[in-house]
Amino acid sequence: MTTEDLDSLERLLAERACERLVLELVHRLDLGEPGTVADLFTPDGVWEWPYDGRRVEGREALRRYFGARPADRLSRRMCTNILVTVHSADTATATTYFATYRVDGHTEGTLVPPRLPANIGHYEDTFRKAEGEWLFARRTLVLPFGGPTERLGVSDRADAQRVAAIAGEAVAKAR
Repeated sequence: MTTEDLDSLERLLAERACERLVLELVHRLDLGEPGTVADLFTPDGVWEWPYDGRRVEGREALRRYFGARPADRLSRRMCTNILVTVHSADTATATTYFATYRVDGHTEGTLVPPRLPANIGHYEDTFRKAEGEWLFARRTLVLPFGGPTERLGVSDRADAQRVAAIAGEAVAKAR
């Protein structure tokens, strides 16, 4: 079956399912359990970053890779311009632009003063529908703007506490 064999509703549902998958992955990385990102990939799924030769293949390897995220990492990914192209009833591709805000050394409950994104780039995704469920078959990271993850120091945490106190005072005055 080719894309011409899909009616408009089938194509729209496939596009939305793939968009949802992109957003679910980001949610799990930033707010959920990073190791469960592996469940969004096919059993032979691949995550790769050609720039440094990084390639992780297979669900268990993906689970270990994403599950090894530092416990004190705070991150938020902003994804936009998600363009899904459905090729058939069970294959699709997408390009998604992103900016990642990320620091290590974060203490739960503290506010981190704003900073520039750690990375800006796009993902090139390939999706496959298996047993009625859309999954990532491959995710390739294209990173034209990037740098190391900043580690917060003692002074950064003190700054965060001051910012939180000022924000709390402003809220109290507004009431």
